[in-house]
Amino acid sequence: MARSCGVTSSAALFLVLALCVAAMHAYIPVNLMMPLDTITNDGALNDPQGIRQDLQQLKNGGVDGVMVDVWWGVVERAGPRRYNWTSYLQLVDIVDQVGLKIQFVTSFHQCGTNVGDQCFIPLPPWVLSIGQANPDIYYRDREGGADDEYLSLGVDYQPVLNGRTALQVYADYMSSLEQTFRVFLQKGTINQIQVGMGPAGELRYPSYQLSKWSYCGVGEFQCYDKYMLADLDQAAIAAGHPDWGNGGPDNAGTYDSNPEDTGFFSDNGGDNYSSPYGRFFLNWYSNKLLNHSDSILKSARQIFSRYSGLSIAGKVSGIHWWYNTNSHAAELTAGYYNTNGNNGYLKIAQVFSKYGANFDFTALEMVNSPNNCGSAPETLVKQTILAAQIAHVGYDGENALELCSGSCSQSGFQQIIKESTQYGAISGFTYLRLTNNLIYNQNNWNTFLNFVNAMHRA
Repeated sequence: MARSCGVTSSAALFLVLALCVAAMHAYIPVNLMMPLDTITNDGALNDPQGIRQDLQQLKNGGVDGVMVDVWWGVVERAGPRRYNWTSYLQLVDIVDQVGLKIQFVTSFHQCGTNVGDQCFIPLPPWVLSIGQANPDIYYRDREGGADDEYLSLGVDYQPVLNGRTALQVYADYMSSLEQTFRVFLQKGTINQIQVGMGPAGELRYPSYQLSKWSYCGVGEFQCYDKYMLADLDQAAIAAGHPDWGNGGPDNAGTYDSNPEDTGFFSDNGGDNYSSPYGRFFLNWYSNKLLNHSDSILKSARQIFSRYSGLSIAGKVSGIHWWYNTNSHAAELTAGYYNTNGNNGYLKIAQVFSKYGANFDFTALEMVNSPNNCGSAPETLVKQTILAAQIAHVGYDGENALELCSGSCSQSGFQQIIKESTQYGAISGFTYLRLTNNLIYNQNNWNTFLNFVNAMHRA
């Protein structure tokens, strides 16, 4: 007789889920994100002995590995092509000695301007110097404000970085990483390279900058640097509507607008998201992002192709607010064209599939709350998992918010187990984040180990 996974009481939910996933006979690796300042802004390994102790605790608990941001602003701080990997080599050597795996995130973005950031690590000083003379290397919003947390994809092919394009800079960085860590890549100690492709390492535009935005605003389109505007102008001329090339929609509100308060994101007709103009602009805006991911993942796959046991991944943001509306407004400003009959996440997954890159997605701990800003993270997670399955790419999960800042949220872990298994076992899960309160608070540690064991028996 088949085992039923029905749940009759919330108190029994965690145990029942653990038993249910145990019957499915899969193994989902569980990793922990290391603190953002594991490597400090001046390039030092933060408390090596403490790190070794923490990693040994993880190893003893059966955790599979860790993830660490490999900050561009640290590694290439001294100048163009002057790479300093010393502290990262020291870290990987400790990980290897303890017997864990490590995932590298090529963090081409700034630390300090996103949710949960507890450090400030800007882009390399030589890049900031170029940006002072030419602010258009950064994304700009309609008001002209530049966002210096990640280079505009408008300079992907512009040799504005001391004669190199942004894509060449990223490729040179990854090539140096490959040469430096070849031994650990061959051994499999480094088992994934997650390629940073935007703010917070995510493939998106910086449409909801914390200095200008508060939940649950629609955000703003980021296409007003001179390079993006020139590209838009050419696209509009090619489409036979040169008047469409002057910028983004002028009726899309501001960072904190609600969809129904704007003309572009409302369903009232006119020049809205479903009009001929709206469809043209959203296609152009989202395709620029897709092309960015295609180019940088192509480089990554070429550079790391010799390592058969190494996975490549890209991260996609869990923009769950206003998902339960027709326009999907917040997703649109971030570059995810997920309306007008488009499956925005399938298009991303199909690009990832070209290079065998895993689709990494967050918000697996969240539940639908449609009365709260049209929030539907569960429905969004389902769409992304199915998109990855259709495109035949691996799916890696994360939580968006820390679950153990005080006492661990068992309901959050329960939700992760559910999402990680109900459509088929995902490829892996990385928990945000490693803290003393998680691994040295016995109650929290026991809760987390129960979660790890359940994922290993999925």
